[in-house]
Amino acid sequence: MTDVTSSKSARRPHHWRHDLIELAALFTAVVVADTIAKTIAKGPDGHYLLVFSAIALVATAGFHTWWARRHSHASHAPPAGPTGGHSPAARPAATAHAARTAETGAHRAEEHAEEVPVETALWRMRTTVADTPGSLAALCTVLARLGVDILTLQTHPLADGTVDEFLLRAPADLSAHALSRETAAAGGRDTWTERADAHDLVDTPTRVLGLATRTALDAAELPLALRQLLGRCTLHSVPAVSLTGRPTGEHAPVEGVLEETVMRLRDPHGGTLIVERPYLPFTPTEFARARALVELDARLGPRVPRSQDVLTLPEGNEITVRRADQRDLSAARAMHDRCSARTLGLRYHGPVGDADRYLDHLLSPRFGRTLAVQTTSGRLVALGHLLWDGDETEVALMVEDDWQRRGIGSELLGRLVALAEEAGCASVYAVTQSSNTGMVAAMRALNLPLDYQIEEGTLVITARLAAAPRPAGRPQKQEPQQEQRSEGPRRAER
Repeated sequence: MTDVTSSKSARRPHHWRHDLIELAALFTAVVVADTIAKTIAKGPDGHYLLVFSAIALVATAGFHTWWARRHSHASHAPPAGPTGGHSPAARPAATAHAARTAETGAHRAEEHAEEVPVETALWRMRTTVADTPGSLAALCTVLARLGVDILTLQTHPLADGTVDEFLLRAPADLSAHALSRETAAAGGRDTWTERADAHDLVDTPTRVLGLATRTALDAAELPLALRQLLGRCTLHSVPAVSLTGRPTGEHAPVEGVLEETVMRLRDPHGGTLIVERPYLPFTPTEFARARALVELDARLGPRVPRSQDVLTLPEGNEITVRRADQRDLSAARAMHDRCSARTLGLRYHGPVGDADRYLDHLLSPRFGRTLAVQTTSGRLVALGHLLWDGDETEVALMVEDDWQRRGIGSELLGRLVALAEEAGCASVYAVTQSSNTGMVAAMRALNLPLDYQIEEGTLVITARLAAAPRPAGRPQKQEPQQEQRSEGPRRAER
């Protein structure tokens, strides 16, 4: 129940009986006064007594009015505590009443004002404050003075303080430098700011649950989920054994390792996931969330969405396009055996000594996503790879000789580009040779801006995607910035 009573509910109900009683009392008073006046007027000092009676009546009426007003104000005042101020129970009600009064005044001012609305910008800010009472209040006071609205706040407890992470709506003319300077003056240290966008207007539990759902449905989502969970970072997927068969020496304990700006997690597929963020140390809370996602991936095992699209080629043959992973290794190896040396050379830019290891690496969901094309008999006849390569994304195709020049490569390439756009990639590139006219034609058929350059004797074609640009300084959502080397896909193909 609220402690504030509206003015309408505070009024006493007006009834016609009260008016009738007051009118009767008035007539009775007039009759009595007339009788007394006639009686007094017959005496020797009757006129003086009437004058004095009138003065006394006026004085009494004035005193009664003053006393009634004073009693009315006292009844509406908040109850006084032992010290004469607001009691603790009355403070919330008084504060709420003041807030509502201020809000009403603000709304009225907005209704009559004709000023242009102030432009705002979204910021993500992280700062460390002392773990003492009032430290966060001092910081919030400074932000309020700057006209900054706190949209979300989450805390990360540390041994020597607390990391507070804010999502802020600030005036557009407030610079990051000014925001950091005022935060430092309020007691914040190691402050980091970054422009945000509307995608960040989601509370942390909802965002983490969404990432867990995506990871549960598709093993290839784990690198992207870690990237989105931890912000701008690099992720190295280092297998236990290299492509040449030599041990890499990377082994992480089951519980993982946190070393300020580096965390090491055991890869469910063998080896180690190394996540680095040099510009901002990881907190124990972030480490626990990342480890939980990796443990979820390990418990669920290999999985890819098994949706299939059946397409009809111009000559009438039907093909099926689906996602592929390491469980398709034997079928992919058989396709390699049926391909000519020229086709393999165009795909891998040289002879392939050990296709099994390369294919196992390329089909791994840790390094990207793979699409496979199979015939009605179940034979695998084409593979398309979307490979995370640091800040860039590579596309690669291979179509069996007997199925080339039928539009399969263009179909795969268009689907891979759509996956890249869904992941938030700004561009994709293909490494090929100038003699590979099929790949060049497929890239041109995308109808996207293309850049051509010669690199180490090979042709690199980069297509800029139609994704909307993000604000400066803000990494794109789900952009695969993970550097997954360890003799990675790009090196393997060359």
